[in-house]
Amino acid sequence: MNAPEANRKQLYEANKLAKRLRRQVGEAIADFDLIRAGDRVMVCVSGGKDSYALLDVLLSLRAHAPLTFEIIAVNLDQRHPGYPEHVLPAYLESRGVPYRIVVQDTYRVVKRVIPEGKTMCSLCSRLRRGVLYRVAKELGATKIALGHHRDDILETFFLNLFFGGKLKAMPAKLVSDDGAHVVIRPLAYVSEDDLQEYSQLREFPIIPCDLCGSQPTLQRKQIKQLLRDWEKRHPGRTETIFRSLQNVQPSHLLDPKLFDFGALAASGPGLETSAEASESEAEFTTFSDPK
Repeated sequence: MNAPEANRKQLYEANKLAKRLRRQVGEAIADFDLIRAGDRVMVCVSGGKDSYALLDVLLSLRAHAPLTFEIIAVNLDQRHPGYPEHVLPAYLESRGVPYRIVVQDTYRVVKRVIPEGKTMCSLCSRLRRGVLYRVAKELGATKIALGHHRDDILETFFLNLFFGGKLKAMPAKLVSDDGAHVVIRPLAYVSEDDLQEYSQLREFPIIPCDLCGSQPTLQRKQIKQLLRDWEKRHPGRTETIFRSLQNVQPSHLLDPKLFDFGALAASGPGLETSAEASESEAEFTTFSDPK
């Protein structure tokens, strides 16, 4: 393949990826009613690939959306040593995006409170969230947009399953505990691999995290590797697991708060339903398979 053909193919693939991201974000916005006309969306931009992509896709969608909404970017400068504080303002100004840089020394607080070798994410996250909620109120933001993607949601699900004893993930939309803020995750349907590729194509000026993201023993990193190993051995498994989060059957779980098991009673002789037949077949296979 000669150079012009290679360039055309690269451009074609880049455009296809950009369209896929816009479609997936658009679907999440529609499915979960994430953004409405007149919203002022505060996009939290950390300097990582995910938040850059979130801002980029929302700007693109806004330019063609049938509804009008505002975007303002907010970055929390946590005073990490060596943090390149000029990078984000320069990028945001080049995109013509209104922004606010909030300086708060949460880095020193986390390093002082958390013992060396212990996970810093929980405290760091709580401190960040408190600052962002305050800034959202000051800005009159109606929505707070975070850059969590499909893989983050799946990792959170397994973290809660393995270590928290809960069937719980990250919702695409939630209201803060005090009822004052609506948090949205427009990248809920987007894979991390696509965001990585998109980030490289768009050449975002990435700012690496040297606090939480630098800890090699994080349980989240172990879960991420587990999912990648599964996907490598069984392609498509990640997508299947994600679909299961959208297809919940409370009557086939064990939480009486979600389903009224006490109200269940036989209503007549009837015939075995197809679901029951499938379930019986699965049980028979499980217990009779010599392998």
